[in-house]
Amino acid sequence: MSLRFVTKDIHAYLDYPVALSLMITPFILGLGQSNPLALWLSVVTGAAAFALTLLTDHHLGWIRVLPYNFHLAVDAAVGAVFLLAPFALGFTGLDATYYWANGLAVAIVVSLHKPEIEMATA
Repeated sequence: MSLRFVTKDIHAYLDYPVALSLMITPFILGLGQSNPLALWLSVVTGAAAFALTLLTDHHLGWIRVLPYNFHLAVDAAVGAVFLLAPFALGFTGLDATYYWANGLAVAIVVSLHKPEIEMATA
């Protein structure tokens, strides 16, 4: 039994709330105490994630011009950036914890992606 259970549909349903959370939560938590970038990196990433979702070729995309595999690659890159940001940008305390937790969550979701089986066409 494979532990990879995050389908394209499940991922699509996660995208919009996660993007909105990345834009709103930093203000609620008061991020930016160790570095103002701790606030704005999340907000800008959330806005970009929202746009990416709108443009992704899945059932919740509105303008389906970007391949889903590209979307996954961007998500993986965001996870890595979030995990490294506290070290590279000097985030401490809640700022660092926020990025490590989000980076880990993104990395887990991407790693649990269930590849789709493509049907051969005759």
